[in-house]
Amino acid sequence: MDRPNKPSAISPSGTGPQPSVHSEQGRVIASLPTGDSVEVLLYGATVTSWKANGRENIWVSDAAKLDGSKPVRGGVPIVFPCFGPPPKNHATSALPQHGFARNSTWVYLGKSSSESGKLASGGDDSVKLDFGLTSSELSEDAKKAWGYDFSLVYSVTLARDGLQTMLNVQNKGEKALEFQMLLHTYFRIDDISKVAINGLGSATYIDKVLNATEHQQSTPSLQITGEVDRVYSAIKQDTTSITQDGKPRLDVTRDGISDSVVWNPWIEKAKSMGDFEPKDGYKKMVCVEVGAVAGWTKLEAGETFEGGMIVKSHA
Repeated sequence: MDRPNKPSAISPSGTGPQPSVHSEQGRVIASLPTGDSVEVLLYGATVTSWKANGRENIWVSDAAKLDGSKPVRGGVPIVFPCFGPPPKNHATSALPQHGFARNSTWVYLGKSSSESGKLASGGDDSVKLDFGLTSSELSEDAKKAWGYDFSLVYSVTLARDGLQTMLNVQNKGEKALEFQMLLHTYFRIDDISKVAINGLGSATYIDKVLNATEHQQSTPSLQITGEVDRVYSAIKQDTTSITQDGKPRLDVTRDGISDSVVWNPWIEKAKSMGDFEPKDGYKKMVCVEVGAVAGWTKLEAGETFEGGMIVKSHA
């Protein structure tokens, strides 16, 4: 896929001490010689932890269900093939909110790495984990609700100070399909009152808090001072950054997609969610989610789509 301004991919590497990868209790855990690590739950292929420089970058609710009984509250749930409640009279209309990817059990396809450079200590500095989900692995209910033949491959690359997550969608059937996708990332921050989100200035967004009305952001930075649920579309700038106390905290770069959602439930919404704990946890998290959700992406028979993000963590 030829994309203008495509960000450089994080390339796995491989000399010196190797990354450690192991599976246990329905999850895959990878760590680098630096101590950076990522943890992926096979249920939903949900990233539940990403540590860089000794700091956890992903927020997960204390009451999150990690046993496969419901989608994880926190982490990086994969939204596919519909975002939010599916519209009536659409191919996804019989699906639950946010589709089935986040509450299906994915298959771990293995790890890969190749030489790309050494750390100062001479160690290996990245590893890629692949997870797969096909139509044959769906629950019977999901198959009935969305009867397309498809293949998803979700690649999670852990690198020094960085994490890349890419979703590859292939239409393996004989009829065209339409979908939306979103990586619903919950980032852990120290204090929401000291956070600013940059890179969305002049972008158009749908404000779900204000009855799904359309607005244009007039300020270069967004501060969170109440419930926020905004869907930004066709963002011209590839990177949305999170600063804390005016200092860089996380850079989120979209790859192959141009929409983002910014979400924080704030006080009342957090209280209303049974699996959101602690109830003041909204002070310690913010969702900056990349995706293709402003419309529908159409894939003809045999066609492939790929999109995701590269996140850089600043110490």
